[in-house]
Amino acid sequence: MWNKLLNNFSIFEKKDAFVIQERHYSYAEVRQLAASMQYYILSLKTQNKTIGIYLNNDITTYCLMIASLCSDFCYVPLNPANPAERNLNIIDQAEIDVIFYSHLDAEMEIIQTSLKDKIIFKNASQFSLSSSELRVFETSLNKNAYILFTSGSTGIPKGVPITHKNLFAFINAFYALNINIDSSDRFLQMFDLTFDLSVISYLIPLFVGASVHTVSDNGMKYMQVYSVLEDEEITFAMMVPSMLSYLRPYFEDLKFEMLRYSFFCGEALYEDIIKEWAVCVPNAHIINIYGPTEGTVVCMAYECTPGITATKIYNGIISIGKAMQGTKLLIKKEDGTIAKPNEKGELCLSGPQITAGYLKNEEKNKEVFFFENNERYYKTGDICFIDSEGDFFYCGRTDHQVKIDGYRIELCEVEHHVRECCNHQGVVVLDRKNEKGSMFLHLFLENYLGNTEELSIALQAKLPDYMIPKVITNLASFPLNSNGKVDRKALRRMM
Repeated sequence: MWNKLLNNFSIFEKKDAFVIQERHYSYAEVRQLAASMQYYILSLKTQNKTIGIYLNNDITTYCLMIASLCSDFCYVPLNPANPAERNLNIIDQAEIDVIFYSHLDAEMEIIQTSLKDKIIFKNASQFSLSSSELRVFETSLNKNAYILFTSGSTGIPKGVPITHKNLFAFINAFYALNINIDSSDRFLQMFDLTFDLSVISYLIPLFVGASVHTVSDNGMKYMQVYSVLEDEEITFAMMVPSMLSYLRPYFEDLKFEMLRYSFFCGEALYEDIIKEWAVCVPNAHIINIYGPTEGTVVCMAYECTPGITATKIYNGIISIGKAMQGTKLLIKKEDGTIAKPNEKGELCLSGPQITAGYLKNEEKNKEVFFFENNERYYKTGDICFIDSEGDFFYCGRTDHQVKIDGYRIELCEVEHHVRECCNHQGVVVLDRKNEKGSMFLHLFLENYLGNTEELSIALQAKLPDYMIPKVITNLASFPLNSNGKVDRKALRRMM
């Protein structure tokens, strides 16, 4: 697989590989810079062959990942937005041997001071184009290609190792969707590289000789996305649904006729906003995809282009479709039995894309992995059901199910009814305790211009009393996490 990537650096050497802050980098330049980095990486006498990359929106970051993938090394992205303490924990868990950085900030200085005698630090901006050739070194398919860290319930980040086998299975499954992409395409890359959706945005295009167009870290992200989509005539865009909420006020003025594929992932995708977005992208296939980090990027897909397919929805949320090539799915009910069509339960995944397990976390591995009919499955924590035609529907998170007055409530259902009552997209419902310890619901609205008292009255006609939010907070904008998703933890801290 990596040999195909290597061949493309020669076949398309004069074409743009990356466009970063209006600077164009050809496939030849990327190959030469990655070769210089590879030469240095291979010269290191490291024990674990694991490198940390202190991320930046620059060409050195992308070339380091390419050099690592081709060199039998494993890379670990480190987010500069993280506190130094969190990154130090990740460095320790992953047993990183060397850290590459291209900018020195206060957090990086803390890391260097803490580890100066233990690991190697290298300023990646010092690398120059090399006359040596980028090479592909043989590696075991079961060796880690990269490790991503996700939030842990204990406050300690969980490491998710993704092997070359996992990654190749994803790439093959993605191409099996029969997505018509080639070297003329221009891909939007809006994601932090600690978010695995970035793999679609930067790696998939390189396998077909296409170009990657990144979004600047400066300013309001949705405006940067808008500018790149328009100015660079993007043909393939992967976004989180929250991005549409920010672009929505401008929909009447937006027309991205060059966009051929508009993918969404990472959050529930609502039908009402997609109907409006479709007018902005008249020539695009709109596809809702699904997958946890533990399942290597994405493993389910559903086309929901208005006028092409009759969109299936549940509580206003568009279906997540069927399994991609190689993935097996089942839904387990609370009693441990397999759910029948239209019965809800926890979605479980199996197949070659599923990680071998969390890094050094046997307790969590025992909790979320199990065997069924000699197949190893991962419990996603997502509540779903399957319809009679084999399409799956996302209903919410197992940790978004709450009990109030003895009644089980799905927060997504309440959010759906709020959206219907106020015709507004920016809605989050959370549970909280009052001073007596009783549970109730707290509704957050984003830039809602209507009357909240009238909204409460309207909800009384749709919902029983225990499902009606007792507190409503209207915010100018919702906090977002580094992946561009609504940050529910930050909202909870506001309560």
